[in-house]
Amino acid sequence: MYQYDQYDHLIVRERIAQYRDQVRRRLAGELTEAEFLPLRLQNGLYMQRHAYMLRIAVPYGLLASKQMRMFAHIARKYDRGYGHFTTRQNIQFNWVELEQTPDILSDLASVEMHAIQTSGNCIRNTTSDPYAGVAADEIIDPRPYAEVLRQWSTFHPEFIALPRKFKVAINGAVEDRAAIAIHDIGLTVVRNEAGEIGFKFMAGGGMGRTPIIGSVIREFLPWQHLLTYTEAVMRVYNQYGRRDNKYKARIKILLKAIGVEEFSRQVEAEWADLKDGPETLTVEEMQRVIDYFQPPAYKTLEDSDVVAAQDGNKAFANWVNRNVKPHKVPGYAAVVLSIKKTGVPPGDATAEQMDFMADLADRYSFGELRITHEQNVVLADVEQSQLFAVWQEAKAHGLATPNIGLLTDMICCPGGDFCSLANAKSIPIAAAIAERFDNLDYQHDIGEIELNISGCINACGHHHVGNIGVLGVDKDGSEWYQVSIGGAQGNKAAIGKIIGPSFSALQMPEVIDRLLQVYLRDRFEGESFAECVARIGVAPFKEFVYATPIAEKGGRLVGEDEYV
Repeated sequence: MYQYDQYDHLIVRERIAQYRDQVRRRLAGELTEAEFLPLRLQNGLYMQRHAYMLRIAVPYGLLASKQMRMFAHIARKYDRGYGHFTTRQNIQFNWVELEQTPDILSDLASVEMHAIQTSGNCIRNTTSDPYAGVAADEIIDPRPYAEVLRQWSTFHPEFIALPRKFKVAINGAVEDRAAIAIHDIGLTVVRNEAGEIGFKFMAGGGMGRTPIIGSVIREFLPWQHLLTYTEAVMRVYNQYGRRDNKYKARIKILLKAIGVEEFSRQVEAEWADLKDGPETLTVEEMQRVIDYFQPPAYKTLEDSDVVAAQDGNKAFANWVNRNVKPHKVPGYAAVVLSIKKTGVPPGDATAEQMDFMADLADRYSFGELRITHEQNVVLADVEQSQLFAVWQEAKAHGLATPNIGLLTDMICCPGGDFCSLANAKSIPIAAAIAERFDNLDYQHDIGEIELNISGCINACGHHHVGNIGVLGVDKDGSEWYQVSIGGAQGNKAAIGKIIGPSFSALQMPEVIDRLLQVYLRDRFEGESFAECVARIGVAPFKEFVYATPIAEKGGRLVGEDEYV
């Protein structure tokens, strides 16, 4: 993985010193909260409902074991013993004290980490495929290009005050596992007819108040022009993106307003002045970065039937079926540690679990881990002969729930329990649904399904692209939940459709049950939930969900005319 050079170390040290002085002045009353606000946001520090929250950058989700141990240290020393993995492949701590935040950043710097540009109207953490480098369907490893984008975008003077936050994702495989279609810029590695490497370039994707699937603005961009073309896109957005209304400030609104063709024309015109300039990537520069991502020292092994080797142990077989993913190197596998145990908020891991995951990585996976945008953790390079041992150890630490891709593998933002922007709580809804469907046999009968929950329209829980999406809304000062179906990420990305009026918190488990009943009743063999919705439409689901009132203690079903 990438190691800091002298410039990385210098800019991080200087930023910490600058921020430490800013905190001192704020605590001394020399800076007002309004003056301090943009300064703390530049360092990933938010004020939430009860305390400050610090978001730490994990570039393209890749971690060394020592960095995971640092998270455990921060959780113990500065927080309440846990951290929350996010859909940006980052981690955040929800209970930090302002006066301690410079020390946290100093501790992070000791393991080559920071919180720069995890907030604010800038280019955020570039995300990627958690199986990068090991996936069998990979064209090339996208991580070196993600790292080049990180180096280019960090402290870029032209793009530190954009109209709104800006998110980039890059995928290097045939199957999109980075959700590129819902990003401001989404990049897919492709080869042209001559076999040359380049990128299919998408722009204008996003969720929030106006969910939009991104548009392809260039079918093939030679890899040498990754930065110059990205800069052209950023310049058009920076110049013409709206600044009068933050709800209409994302690049997707600009692209929608002027159209794909006109936006592409403006980008090409801007690019004409940049195309062969100093930011054009060279073979030597790319090789410098690629050298950091060389494959580990794999052994010469053969694939084996690990389930048969354990006499068909059913519990182990279920875990292998759900949590173990194929690897391009014979004899190896990728293991997903589920951070979705029933009774625990999705994405939350204790300090003890973080230390344990770091130990697992050291013993079984060359000391590396990856955070997924589904809020789980991956050990990418496990010998198949060691899978049973990994399973036993992970199970003992609550990290082996065999539910990856199933109903209880929910994406969920912190919601109203923490976030001051949220309209409603997310965690209790996730808990109630997980408890209702805490039967793995039934979950396996349902098959793969994505249930995503957001506490507000900002969509940090990616509810728009959930097969079932749940959005917390405010209705007359009360917390209600709007449900959409048919969303999808990946190669067939789609925005879900709202089924109708919103529901109370107590009604939500029954709502999910009724949606699943329609799916199980009407699906074709092998048909996914999203495919079923696309074929039969929303109407059968809506009819069944609203056919009879959904009981709740002291509550009522919202009427058909009361859309939120």
